Amino acid sequence: MKSKTLSAIFVISVVLGSCSDFLNIEPQNAVVPSNFFESESDFKQAVDGTYAPLQALYNNESGWAMGEMRSDNTHFFYNIDYRSPIPEEIDEFVNGSENSITASKYYSNFDMIARANQVLALIDDSGLAPAVLANFKGQVLFLRALAYFDLVRYYGGVPLHLEPASDLGTASLPRASAEQIYAQIISDATQASELLPNKATQEPGRATSGAAFTLLADVYLNQKNWAAAEAASAKVTGYSLLADYASVFDPNNKNNAESVFEAQYLEGTTLGLHSYFPYYFIPLTVNHAQFTKGPTGSQTAPGSGWNTPTEDLLATYEDRTKDKRFNASIGFITGPSQVSDTSYVNLPYIKKYQYPHSIYGQTNQNFPVYRYAEVLLMQAESANEQGKTADAAGYLNQVRKRAGLADSPAKDQAALRAAILKERRVELAFENKRWIDLVRTGNAIAVMNAYGAKLKANPAYYYLTAATYNLDQNKLLFPIPFLEIQVNPDLQQNPGY
Repeated sequence: MKSKTLSAIFVISVVLGSCSDFLNIEPQNAVVPSNFFESESDFKQAVDGTYAPLQALYNNESGWAMGEMRSDNTHFFYNIDYRSPIPEEIDEFVNGSENSITASKYYSNFDMIARANQVLALIDDSGLAPAVLANFKGQVLFLRALAYFDLVRYYGGVPLHLEPASDLGTASLPRASAEQIYAQIISDATQASELLPNKATQEPGRATSGAAFTLLADVYLNQKNWAAAEAASAKVTGYSLLADYASVFDPNNKNNAESVFEAQYLEGTTLGLHSYFPYYFIPLTVNHAQFTKGPTGSQTAPGSGWNTPTEDLLATYEDRTKDKRFNASIGFITGPSQVSDTSYVNLPYIKKYQYPHSIYGQTNQNFPVYRYAEVLLMQAESANEQGKTADAAGYLNQVRKRAGLADSPAKDQAALRAAILKERRVELAFENKRWIDLVRTGNAIAVMNAYGAKLKANPAYYYLTAATYNLDQNKLLFPIPFLEIQVNPDLQQNPGY
């Protein structure tokens, strides 16, 4: 975070059975809610701590494996020397409830929710100045809404925790319905939109009223409440498209005019605030520095070879020479490989996040959660679904113009619907949007089964089996983590797992 403060540490004491009075004595040498939240600085540190799980959500495998590799946008480069079945299972639709990557997303989101709940339980009685209280409260409400939105789209209904856990009973809740989760998200995000300052007056990197309205618009798109989505997205003001697409992702341009909300990272500290995710997206090669634009460090970048752009995605760009997003987003490598009996021949990789940095394995790269370009595409979609095709085309063409393309030839509602989804795929490529877009538009099963059949027919994908890329309705959600089911008898697993 900009403030560079450490995450607050919360200790929850659970008292079981009949205990002696000494157990009720407040500890004098430990940080607990009762002796921590005493000043504005304390609350600021706790709010900063609520952002911390965002770094895990966007820095580890769960974001791109579940949001992009699950889709037809990216896949893994098969490495016979280094088998890593956990992310591969997600790509091929054969993951189970014990998969640690899908569990990681679940736990990171609930970590953020728990931190938000701790602040919300105490802040109204804090005595903070009204403007400070409103800003802090709005930020944690936004983060709780964002976390539950991530959970409900990937797992369906989940336990709805709105208070800090105080005992085993409050820590282990049954699943709420998806409808109940969505209602709480809308409530939290609406309150946040009313409490938060706008981008011009908020500290860079923190949630704003514009971010809250964008989240609301996204929620309403998922619910197909087109009028509400249009109204919410229209309130996202004070933002503009940057002239150059590539500059949107430049770390020297963090939290720019197009940025609505970013996961924040910082290179060069001892606090572990840096990002590593760009290293995952390069081929396994003897000279990773030419792609990561960082120091040589070791000869290889461990964990690389993932989230590789597919031929399907490359074909989606209608004009690679004119569309500025193609060269900004995708690079190619031809040369030696560290994979046995393999040489790279024009192999694509994600170039979008590769920028210079000085410490091996530590980049300064933020991750875009919401951008104004996506807001324009939300406006286009919500307008089109209400029959406002001229308005929809106007929003769509703003995005295309910045990319260097002519206006879309699509005119009627059906053609615009397809054009907007295609534009989202290209504009937001590698921003973890594609799988969710396929699911919410009802296209996931047909698109991914057809995509899988095409791969299986290609001899290069000899490792695929009849079980892979075999989608049904159950595969649209991920499983509740196995350990959660074991420790919480009130939880029911998603069908098919």
